[in-house]
Amino acid sequence: MSFVLNELSEQVVAAAASHKRVLVKGGGSKGFYGNPETTTTENVISLDVTAYKGVIEYEPSELVMTAACGTPLHEIEKLLEEQSQMLPWEPPHFGPQATIGGAIATGLAGPRRMAAGATSDFVLGVRMLNAEGRLLRFGGQVMKNVAGYDMSRLLVGSLGIFGPLMEISFKVLPKPLHEKTLRHACTINQAMDLFRHVHARSLCISASSWVPENGKNGHMYLRLSGSGVAVAQAKTQLPGDELADEDARAFWLSLREQSHPFFNNTTIWRVCVPPLAGKMNESIPLVEWGGGQRWLRQVQDIRHIRHNAQQLGGHATLFRYPGPDAIPADGVFHPFRTHIEGITRRLKTALDPRGIFNPDRLIKNL
Repeated sequence: MSFVLNELSEQVVAAAASHKRVLVKGGGSKGFYGNPETTTTENVISLDVTAYKGVIEYEPSELVMTAACGTPLHEIEKLLEEQSQMLPWEPPHFGPQATIGGAIATGLAGPRRMAAGATSDFVLGVRMLNAEGRLLRFGGQVMKNVAGYDMSRLLVGSLGIFGPLMEISFKVLPKPLHEKTLRHACTINQAMDLFRHVHARSLCISASSWVPENGKNGHMYLRLSGSGVAVAQAKTQLPGDELADEDARAFWLSLREQSHPFFNNTTIWRVCVPPLAGKMNESIPLVEWGGGQRWLRQVQDIRHIRHNAQQLGGHATLFRYPGPDAIPADGVFHPFRTHIEGITRRLKTALDPRGIFNPDRLIKNL
């Protein structure tokens, strides 16, 4: 593996010396996500990191794993399954070639995020290749308090603009002993009211969703995870009929991988707001995370949806789009707040002063 690292380092050094940009390439399953590259082909090299793969260290009793960036997600999940453990944030794959590096670089999380936490909550440390071809280490393999920026977590969701993440140490969790899913026919307003009701209660809900089927009518889904006693008690306090285990797994997988028919559209917007935030006067969404994540297929007024999301304390992202012409002038991501963009630009200057890694991918003109 050290040979692969040396080779990748040499490619970065050569690119910097010849004043070329570097596009970090993994499995490519999430290549659609983010702003497209605008630099001409002659000024760009592709840095394929998929050859750097393998689990470097895994201690099931400590619930910690370290893996190389090119390690396929399905291999990691298979290894964890053998120990009755899992990736807590339930990362989407969007293809069999998905890697752990891509999962961390995008920071995307699946249905369990509402209960378990975000991707960054489980990253303990990273090793990153900088523009000089050197490996930088941030964090380690234990949770600890830090002074200043926790760089390993700041790199989650950065889409490789500071440099490729070569190794990632992250926390894993035991799989729940029992899981059951309830389905209940209701309107979106009824579902949002129930989400608010259960938000303040100690019920073992690990995922929630409302899926539209006929205008404002649809079905609410609640996944219960925990001990047999906890799941049984929660079922008595919640509406809905229990789904067969196989049907339940297929449903949550269809949300995680966006294979559900709702996502059969060339344009998909993702709106993230506080779970108890009010409605957004747009087309009927598919709702996840107890109201915290809302997917839209049609947005007539981009400025309005972004303003509305910001007023509610959130943001709106053009998640999938048919082509460059569909991208807003300020990019697919909600414009960063001034102080956050300032921090991002200063980090970019410090870690990648020549600006060679994944230009424009996260913020246009960066």
